[in-house]
Parts: sequence; structure tokens; C-alpha cells
Amino acid sequence: MKPTAISADVLFEDHRATLKWEWVAGLGASERRFDEIAVRAARSGADLVGYLNYIHPYRVQILGEREVSYLTNAGVEDCARRISRIITLEPPVLIMADGQTAPDTLLSMCERAQLPMFATPESAAFVIDVLRAYLSKHFADRTSMHGVFMDILGMGVMITGESGLGKSELGLELISRGHGLVADDAVDLYRINQTSIEGRCPDLLLNLLEVRGIGLLDIKAIFGETAVRRKMRLKLIVHLVRRETLEREYERIPYEPLTQDVLGVPVRKVIIQVEAGRNIAVLVEAAVRSAILQLRGINTYQEFVERHRRAMEQDD
Repeated sequence: MKPTAISADVLFEDHRATLKWEWVAGLGASERRFDEIAVRAARSGADLVGYLNYIHPYRVQILGEREVSYLTNAGVEDCARRISRIITLEPPVLIMADGQTAPDTLLSMCERAQLPMFATPESAAFVIDVLRAYLSKHFADRTSMHGVFMDILGMGVMITGESGLGKSELGLELISRGHGLVADDAVDLYRINQTSIEGRCPDLLLNLLEVRGIGLLDIKAIFGETAVRRKMRLKLIVHLVRRETLEREYERIPYEPLTQDVLGVPVRKVIIQVEAGRNIAVLVEAAVRSAILQLRGINTYQEFVERHRRAMEQDD
């Protein structure tokens, strides 16, 4: 799925509390949008800030104390030329950091060019760190998956499976047992680094769970704020299948842990057979507890194999 562009107003609102910034110029360009090219530095790991001698076109520019000093400590014509150079390179957003006040010439040029400018008391280094993480996540590899994504015992668990097996009903039962809902039906997945996948709920479906025969349930309103989560790292996929599928496609006790590739990251996977009389919620909790043990280096199956080997040796 191709990442969507970011608008200046979304960037501003998403960090209003964190960066305590103000919108000081270019307010008329609030819907101006910029795409991945604007923040390629964030994805490559380089600084977002351009120290004026090394400004890259079309990228977010952060001006701290040193940059403002460079802009203002010169003759009138040199100052105007330096400021004009920033504007002509068309950064999608200009950010004044370190509590700096923008020179009047820069303010007027931003207004004429309709270039959004934010001002924050936070340090340039802090702003860089915050925006690098934010923009890297936004433009990271992403996909969507059908299922119910939950926080079970502190682990991000995706419940997938064949149609009609009651994934949402299972999610509801797990919520009633004290676990948390992240997303139902459609889950947005982002690769945030080489080994981690983060799952979030699309805004349209936030806090909602659809149960056949009942309809949409507002989980936050019914169970309270502790029953929902904004996001979780995906650590386990629980796949529900019918008996015939299990017998046809899977080993009863796989010798090696199953995994599923998600955006190039292998995610641990377990298969649970669904049939009348089985308490699937308890089985899911048991699968999660087993996965937690495996992450801690405790492999119950391997211990059983070793125990069996020792028993065979004793018999000999």
C-alpha cells in the first residue's frame, strides 16, 4: 500500500502538545501536502535539519540558534539572499526551534510563498528526533490485514482465520476477560524498523467491534478506556481453522515454530482448530503464554523431545 502524503495542518496538530509550537507564517497553506521525497532524510537516518550550506530541496527544514545566527549576522543584502535561498528550495514546512524568533524578512517571504512556518521553544535536536520518528513511521512500509488485533497479556496478537469461525465473537470474549482491543476487521500494519511491525486501527473503525446479529459495538463506551489500545507491536498471529483444514494443511505438532511473513518480518504463528465445545479464548490465552515463554528461551516442545531422548537412552 502506497503511503499517503501528509498535510501541514496534520503535522502541526499531531505535535501541538509535544512540541508546544505555534503557526507563525503561511497559514493559508494549511492543506499543503508533501510526500515521501520531503522526508527521505528521515528514512535514511540523516538529520532532517539542513545547516544552510547543505540544504536539500523539498525537505523539512529546522532552523535552530546557529541557523538563525547565520541568516541574520550579515549585511542586509546577504541576509536577504540567504533567506531567499531557503524559500526557493521549497521546503514543505519550515520550523523555528530553540525558541528562536524568525527574522522579519523570512516571515514576509514565507507569507508571499505560502510556506508554512512553525515556531517551538524546544531544542532543534529534540524536534529532529520527534519528527524523524513520526515521518519514518508514516512513510514506512505498510499493509493491511483482515482480522482482530488485540493486546493479550501485554502481547500484540492478530487473530485471523477462515470466514464464519467467529473471530469477532472471540475478540469480544477476550475483551470480557480483561484483554484490550486494538482493531477489528481491518488492521493497518507498519514496519517501523527491520524487526518490528506495529498495528493500528483505522480512524473509521476506532474502538468498534462488529458482532454478527448484534452489529457494531463501541468497546470503549461499553467496557471503558482500559478495554482499548491505540497501537501494539505485532508479536503473534493466531490463525483459526476448521478440522479438515488442520488435518489437510498442518502438522499436529510442528517441529519448528510456524511463522508468517509480514512486510518482510517473520511473525510467530499458531494454528487453533475451531469446533463446538472448545473454549477458544482459553486456548488463545494458552498460546500467548506459550509464545511468551518461547521469547524468554523456554521451548516446551524441545524440552519434551530431549526428555523423550533421555528416556529412550535409559531403556537401552
